[in-house]
Amino acid sequence: MKSAILPLLAILILTSCATVNSMRNLREGITKEEVITAAGNPDGFHRNGEYEALQYTDLLINGWSIFSGLSWSRTDYSVILKNDQVIEYGPGKIIKHKKNESPYTLIQKQY
Repeated sequence: MKSAILPLLAILILTSCATVNSMRNLREGITKEEVITAAGNPDGFHRNGEYEALQYTDLLINGWSIFSGLSWSRTDYSVILKNDQVIEYGPGKIIKHKKNESPYTLIQKQY
């Protein structure tokens, strides 16, 4: 039983990293279907008319620095679509406006 725990833990970590790494495949203009194919199903979403906001929460990311080596952290990632096409995306949270041309704004996470 103990011998199965380490490989399962490694698979879990690698799967989490792959999810965030797939966010690098996002770009403006791709469809919601392409976002889901690349990043998986979102953890949450909001819809307002022709706009939709997809939320991916608490994703495990890794980075490499010459000073600190390999580091692990978590972040939220958001995607804003208009008429089923990506208009904005990135790490951070979405705030919802009451009245505006775009009902959503992405607040980028600062590292």
